[in-house]
Amino acid sequence: MEQIKDIFKQVRQAKGSLAFCKEEIINDTLYALADRVEAATDRILEENAKDLAAMDPSNPKYDRLKLTAERIHAIAQGIRQVATLPSPSGRILSQTVRPNGMKLTKVSVPFGVIGIIYEARPNVTLDVFALCFKSGNACILKGGSDADFSNRILVEIIRNTLLDVAHLSPYLVALLPAGHDSADALLHARGYVDLIIPRGGKGLIDYVRQNATIPVIETGAGVCHVYFDKEGDVAKGAAIIRNAKTRRVSVCNALDCLIIDVNRLTDLSTLCSGLQQDNVEIYADDLCYNYLKTSYPSHLLKHASTDTFGTEFLDYKMAVTATMTIQAAVAHISIYGSGHSECIVTENDRAADYFMKMVDAACVYVNVPTSFTDGGEFGLGAEIGISTQKLHARGPMGLEELNTYKWIIQGDGQIRQ
Repeated sequence: MEQIKDIFKQVRQAKGSLAFCKEEIINDTLYALADRVEAATDRILEENAKDLAAMDPSNPKYDRLKLTAERIHAIAQGIRQVATLPSPSGRILSQTVRPNGMKLTKVSVPFGVIGIIYEARPNVTLDVFALCFKSGNACILKGGSDADFSNRILVEIIRNTLLDVAHLSPYLVALLPAGHDSADALLHARGYVDLIIPRGGKGLIDYVRQNATIPVIETGAGVCHVYFDKEGDVAKGAAIIRNAKTRRVSVCNALDCLIIDVNRLTDLSTLCSGLQQDNVEIYADDLCYNYLKTSYPSHLLKHASTDTFGTEFLDYKMAVTATMTIQAAVAHISIYGSGHSECIVTENDRAADYFMKMVDAACVYVNVPTSFTDGGEFGLGAEIGISTQKLHARGPMGLEELNTYKWIIQGDGQIRQ
């Protein structure tokens, strides 16, 4: 435990060096890191293969854990994009002069030290560092043991880049040892860590929220819905449903439940037809089951149970249910949704407006799949997570969300009466 506490101290001390680090040096370091990551692709894949060898390929986490040359290139491009974005730190948010001549300035500032607890997602290691470094924060990483080999090679590359290019302390990033003890230590690192952000499934997020003694921003599980309205376009709907469900099933923005208006049940087979090609299992309520049983493969069609709705499948599985009205669809989402991403397919502007106003989620889509809930797709360069809470940040969290603010008060000897 003393070893972990020493890491906390080192990171806390190192973060002060960023206050006077010029933005061009930060950008040069990020560009160099992107180049070095790509140059080390073979080494990274070798370490990643060790992690993959210990995991069952049928595990939904396997796809998140797996790195490829293409994915490494995409991660490097994300780092480069972060370098092109303006730093949020030091921006003047508001400024006023009081009647007594006292000048008040509201300025954005980094949180300081940000702790990240995440599962088998080695891309998070690089995304988090790039965003924290650019926004003026140091970071402490607690990755899942499933990705330990992958995470360690990536942190090694980051630290060498910090030393060689920026001549900064390698303790601007630290990777804690695998195991529950280091995770618990991070959750209770008061005085060392300013903010905890968990990235993972519901179990991890609940554990962090219930046990942390320092502030937490929840990046919640994604139970995502598509509602096909009575005035929805079938071609758009089929494409949106397939993309949202099958583009990448192991991520939090993947579709979990299709809700269809009862007046459009005759189109349900067409809406689900593309899912057959990806062997998606459908768990349908009785009404929808009867409309699908003559067209959807019997080995992929199952009856919904009491546990079906509200499940984040992270797999080639999807729930289907029918509702009488858009109000009933919104009510279903309010009960079973997680506040992540929700979509309506409709050509009716009034229905779209109702859905946008009444659905309580971080991201609400009209005729666009939930698969776009992503920091890169939002132009943020990368993301540190998708916040499903309402305090401070909501939705994809990029650079701006990694700053808070402080008040600067300047005067000339004014005294309060």
